[in-house]
Amino acid sequence: MSQVQLRHPFSVIFLLHIALDIPVVIQGLWSPAALPFLELNNTALVFIKLYAALAGGMCAAALLCFSLPEFLPGKRALAIGLSLYHVTCSTVLFNAPRFIPHSFGPLAESIKVTPEIVWGVLHGFMGLGFGAWWQLTVQITAMMHNQMMMKTQ
Repeated sequence: MSQVQLRHPFSVIFLLHIALDIPVVIQGLWSPAALPFLELNNTALVFIKLYAALAGGMCAAALLCFSLPEFLPGKRALAIGLSLYHVTCSTVLFNAPRFIPHSFGPLAESIKVTPEIVWGVLHGFMGLGFGAWWQLTVQITAMMHNQMMMKTQ
């Protein structure tokens, strides 16, 4: 019986998720008014803190799942949830009006490269990355399932 590789190198996508979200988590929890967003009122600050708490929880879950074997249903469920989160964030950011009062310069502005678009692209790549992780690890899950079925017979 061959050994099943329980961890795939592409599991690093869980750590990349943390790298993308943790700056907003930290800033959103400790000092949301200092975020570079336009028109922050008390309601927006409360929602930023709530979002930061939720995103922080997802970062903690991603860190805990990173080292788990690929075939575990909890890790796979988290990956699907994070994929949906990132593609939704990407769509929202692509369609959002300008809310970050920073620019990458006149050339970037002329070709519509704004902080919101760049942030949306990063979230899009993360959503795609989780989808790729899912597909790259399906075979590990199937092999593990087959091994478990052989043991029960």
